[in-house]
Amino acid sequence: MCRPSATLAVWSSAWLNGTAASDDVLDALQAWAEAHDVVAADPAAADAFDLPLAFHRAATPVQLLLALRAQGAVSVQLVLPVPGDVRGLGGGGPFAEAALRCGDAAVLTGLGSGLGFGLVPEPIAEGLMRWTVYSLPAPVSLEYQPLPDAEHGLTDAIRSSAGALQALDVASDRPGVRAELSAHLRSRPQVEWPSGMPTRALRVLQRAEEISAILAIAETDDPGGALSASAANQRAEALRPLAEAVRIARTASVNEAVRVFAEQADRQP
Repeated sequence: MCRPSATLAVWSSAWLNGTAASDDVLDALQAWAEAHDVVAADPAAADAFDLPLAFHRAATPVQLLLALRAQGAVSVQLVLPVPGDVRGLGGGGPFAEAALRCGDAAVLTGLGSGLGFGLVPEPIAEGLMRWTVYSLPAPVSLEYQPLPDAEHGLTDAIRSSAGALQALDVASDRPGVRAELSAHLRSRPQVEWPSGMPTRALRVLQRAEEISAILAIAETDDPGGALSASAANQRAEALRPLAEAVRIARTASVNEAVRVFAEQADRQP
């Protein structure tokens, strides 16, 4: 569940720190597509990771993993940018543009090259996901998002949105919504997580996925119980903080797991 970059971030970080096998990373990625390939967006990324440039032959995820280790990467962290919030993208440029277009990206930490690198996944054909590696002028410093704060923010957003919709009298009562929600969750990619995934991070991530599914159903029901354009706009405004809380909870959960795997490696003799 969540996003392709979340799967790569958690599993590759577990692999980099000795708690997962490379085959485990590749198996987890298959939840998103049967095949994955990797290219570089620019010469600096191509040289650093020994990757072909885009529009040429593509490399394999195995080559990417080996390049991550060769570059001294410590972990891969998740970024879920949206217009108005481009933290973690290292400013403007091709990486930021691609990440914003897809709403899904990862950045590499702990590199010894003095450069920063980011990855963006994008489906390019049925059953094929392409990962593009971009070079950045400097390593990206991600803002730490405490997991308890993200969990509390998600709970508060649920209460606030529910209360706002009730006050607007536009929270429609759809028959069979529980069955619809279950079907929607089952239709999403079912990703396994590594052994040692922090319990709280997993719980918050699961809760965020459930709320995301509810939001997706609400979008198909637009405008819900709203009977006017202004009421529909108010309904959308009531749901927007909930979508933002889901995004923050996903990012915080994944990056907390990444942090835990890196710390486990530090404690090993």
